Amino acid sequence: MQPKETFDAVVIGGGPAGATAAADLAQQGRQVLLLDKAGRIKPCGGAIPPRLIRDFGIPESLIVARARSARIVAPSERQVDMPIESEGYVGMVDRCDFDPWLRHRAGAQGADCREGTFQTLTRDGDGTAVVHYTPKGAAEPVAVRTRCVIGADGANSAVVREAFSEAERIPFVFAYHEIVRSPQPGESNGDKPAFDGERCDVYYQGRFSPDFYSWVFPHGETASIGTGTAVKGLSLRGAIGELRRDTGLEGLETLRCEGAPIPLRPRKRWDNGRDTLLVGDAAGVVAPASGEGIYYAMLSGRLAAEAVGAFLTSADPRALAQARRRFMRIHGRVFWILGIMQRFWYVNDQRRERFVSICADRDVQRLTWESYMNKELVRRDPLAHLRIFFKDLAHLFRLVSP
Repeated sequence: MQPKETFDAVVIGGGPAGATAAADLAQQGRQVLLLDKAGRIKPCGGAIPPRLIRDFGIPESLIVARARSARIVAPSERQVDMPIESEGYVGMVDRCDFDPWLRHRAGAQGADCREGTFQTLTRDGDGTAVVHYTPKGAAEPVAVRTRCVIGADGANSAVVREAFSEAERIPFVFAYHEIVRSPQPGESNGDKPAFDGERCDVYYQGRFSPDFYSWVFPHGETASIGTGTAVKGLSLRGAIGELRRDTGLEGLETLRCEGAPIPLRPRKRWDNGRDTLLVGDAAGVVAPASGEGIYYAMLSGRLAAEAVGAFLTSADPRALAQARRRFMRIHGRVFWILGIMQRFWYVNDQRRERFVSICADRDVQRLTWESYMNKELVRRDPLAHLRIFFKDLAHLFRLVSP
């Protein structure tokens, strides 16, 4: 099979990370192919912070709901409400619309967007990468040459298997959610708490997930009801069925169901030292503890586009490493802290109960929202940090009741 086309970069995977990388590279004037496997929607709560909306120019039309608070539910059924102050909100998007819009924007910037399934990666006579893929509806694969490959094809990345000879194994949870019709205003929910279209509900209960959390997130006319776990053999469908019964949402129409692995920490290396770079879930950029991935995926795509641009200009493969280096310089500490939180507080229901108690603290709520909304660790107000530190110690040593 002789490749007929040559690109500066081929991006494999058209989710938020891949579409962002393709759009930014096309804006640089590069010849970019964005290859996306048709018909796949990743399970996702769909929360995007104001920082993402600003930095990546997301239009109001894609925001299907505005969450103005979160409700944290403990194993004991204790509920802690965390309102967002100062009229702020978290934007909620539905990935079935959000991802295609990002791909369309990449196409409008000049990327060649195609639907197809990546097959393999080979080399031609001079060592140039050759990407083989099967176009949607075609029986035979085709091949294209490229100076650089960007793997944006998820946690179970085929690009990793093809281009990285000794790829590390990273931990992940398997996430599953069901998209349902939202209850209508005033619709009875029996004796269950009323569904709130401006509130994200998070359940820290081992019966739904022994090592992660479950959620009910508003999406305007629909809602996402999901959970995740790394425990093999646990029935996620069964857990969601139980959650829907407990919340009075079991009778709502189910529109679609989706599942996928979600990585729990960034890979130690994103590039293969030659011509391939990973982004998004393939690079492991999902925040531990929270499972948040859209912002980090899009940032990794933007940093990758800058690194690939430098590589294409200099022909020095060391330029590719700057994407991970810059990402970890900005967010490495946050990922480290969240990883510790998940490993300690999610281990059993006794600790989850204490974790929810900590979430009731006003200092914790304020600093959590400020950090989440702006994607920066809040360094001001050192007295608040000191108060939180001693409150955490009190819970760790069980000096206070949950």
